[in-house]
Amino acid sequence: MNAAVRATVRVGIYTGAKVYFVHEGYQGLVDGGDNIKLATWESVSMMLQLGGTVIGSARCMDFRAREGRMKAALNLVKLGITNLCVIGGDGSLTGANQFRKEWATLLVDLVKSGKITDDEARKSSHLNIVGMVGSIDNDFCGTDMTIGTDSALHRIIEVVDAITTTAQSHQRTFILEVMGRHCGYLALVTALACGADWVFIPEMPPDEGWEGHLCRRLADQRARGSRLNVIIVAEGAMDRGGNPISSEDIKKLVEKNLGFDTRTTVLGHVQRGGTPSAFDRILVGISLCLCVVMALLATPETPACVVSLSGNQAVRLPLMESFENNWNTYKMLAHINPPDTKSNINVAIVNIGAPCAGMNAAVRSAVRIGIIQGHNMLAVHDGFEGLAQGKIEPITWTGVSGWTGKGGSELGTKRYSNRPLLLLRMIIRMQDEYSAIVCVAYMGGLELVQGRDKYEELCIPMVVIPATVSNNVPGSDFSIGADTALNTITSTCDRIKQSAAGTKRRVFIIETAGGYCGYLATMAGLAAGADAAYIYEDKFGIRDLEMNVEHLVQKMKTDVKRGLILRNENCNANYTTDFIFALYSEEGKGIFDCRKNVLGHMQQGGTPTPFDRNFGTKMGSKAVLWITEKLKEVYRHGRIFANTPDSACVLGMKKRALTFQPLAELKEQTDFEHRIPKTSWWLKLRPIMKILAKYNIRRDVNVCSLSKINNCI
Repeated sequence: MNAAVRATVRVGIYTGAKVYFVHEGYQGLVDGGDNIKLATWESVSMMLQLGGTVIGSARCMDFRAREGRMKAALNLVKLGITNLCVIGGDGSLTGANQFRKEWATLLVDLVKSGKITDDEARKSSHLNIVGMVGSIDNDFCGTDMTIGTDSALHRIIEVVDAITTTAQSHQRTFILEVMGRHCGYLALVTALACGADWVFIPEMPPDEGWEGHLCRRLADQRARGSRLNVIIVAEGAMDRGGNPISSEDIKKLVEKNLGFDTRTTVLGHVQRGGTPSAFDRILVGISLCLCVVMALLATPETPACVVSLSGNQAVRLPLMESFENNWNTYKMLAHINPPDTKSNINVAIVNIGAPCAGMNAAVRSAVRIGIIQGHNMLAVHDGFEGLAQGKIEPITWTGVSGWTGKGGSELGTKRYSNRPLLLLRMIIRMQDEYSAIVCVAYMGGLELVQGRDKYEELCIPMVVIPATVSNNVPGSDFSIGADTALNTITSTCDRIKQSAAGTKRRVFIIETAGGYCGYLATMAGLAAGADAAYIYEDKFGIRDLEMNVEHLVQKMKTDVKRGLILRNENCNANYTTDFIFALYSEEGKGIFDCRKNVLGHMQQGGTPTPFDRNFGTKMGSKAVLWITEKLKEVYRHGRIFANTPDSACVLGMKKRALTFQPLAELKEQTDFEHRIPKTSWWLKLRPIMKILAKYNIRRDVNVCSLSKINNCI
């Protein structure tokens, strides 16, 4: 919520508007006085990393009554406030809609009672209201993600990972109850992200006789060698008769029927707290706010609306106007036994390039979906070199148990060595054993496709799953591993900035990874509140550096005492991190001092975030299902032969859909020298950083600039 408050305040001030804080929610609106205060640029400094809401929130019975709404209207009219941004759940937004509808009659009553003049009523004749959905439950129709949901998932997964350790040690069954009221989103995504044995959600009550089915499932898992069982329960879970299913009920059932050592954990309000995730700060908190301000600048006739997230796009929906895919994926991975019949299809899975968090989740789901389809799944160790050297072995259902929460690559991976003649010939010798390949590498997959003209053995279906912290794969808005890296950078920036608390004015220069791709530097800059982020795609020179230094000099003359500069590792061959550090240190003498940090390989490590676990799981599943259908198309005359462009594809996320795009077609979209796409959606977010950092941008283009950025988002 604080990221949303900060962005709304600063973008509002950027447009020339006065922006007010309303403390304690609708209660503050009703009570007025010191509860409604003018906001300044500096008053929202250092808010990004704080959980909760610094302006407070409170349930308000007074606002439910017309008399209370009359008081709220009076307070707004007296201050000349005609635009209201409401961040809350369904009840808050319903109240906002009612307030807007009766605004005209409230003004009439206020004039009749002599509390406002006709002139004041005329100046406040229209009230614009825009809502942003703030709810960890993700229970609002029309938006893919509500503010706070991703951060809540981070808290839940942290607990699950901690519980898993002790559960494996003691061979226990753990039952974890999560929030969500009547929505099972948190429970379902948690189950996907941790590979739970069972999940109870209100939207999908279990079939009759579920008690026996659950016990058989848990017993089967133990018989296969699993040392733990994890069951996720949404707080609103119920059976088909509408009877509640609680964690205690399940514990008693498991202990009575199986005799397993069972523990329950009810997370409660821990899910609401903690530092917000990078996703909540950027795509939910900041990006939506541009759409909010533009909506508030609309005409009086524009209806009240809620600003929502569709994929990575901010959209407006009338205020009163992905679950199924998650459910189907979970059912396939956890609730279906492998078939007795085999397809005689050999599918190899290979990881190429640098390791990243989420790779193991993709491999796990690919293996299990492949086994469900009846395929023989083969694990290739150590990338293409391992494939050439015969480091290949069958991989089983239980062989990938517990992989979703593991960072790095359990299969082992090596950077693609780009020795086409030597390496490709070694790979070819192995190809007659495989019917299809799932390749977690773009450049390696492209090399294999180009070899089809010379080597018929390579004419098999191939699918590439993008997995890299750099997020530089053409054909996909996101890559597996990028979210984990981004959260690592963001949390590191938070700690670094916090280290300067109570000291003199200080500027931090931080180098991020990404090769020539500036995604991490840009998005971390937005999430951590950076003053500048230097990247290869957005060319800069000495005048830009001078402007940034001068900006920080002026900034340090205010109450703000910290500055943050991010630099992508390959943004410029001459303006190195050391050069920029020296420049800022020299120009800041007597005003601020500088510190330098190179984050290095820590950006590749750590346990995967909920997003990367869930994303990898979906990608692995969809890749193998696509291969299964493609094999049916290319099986001719007793053999497999695939040489059409659409038989070798990249599986990518474009806006809100997972799509398959031929590798050959993506060649035109690739800058091979720098290993980046020729166009990237996130580049259009870069102007937001300057707006939020208070750069001197020409006032006469304020609204135009915002409109352009908003349309891009």
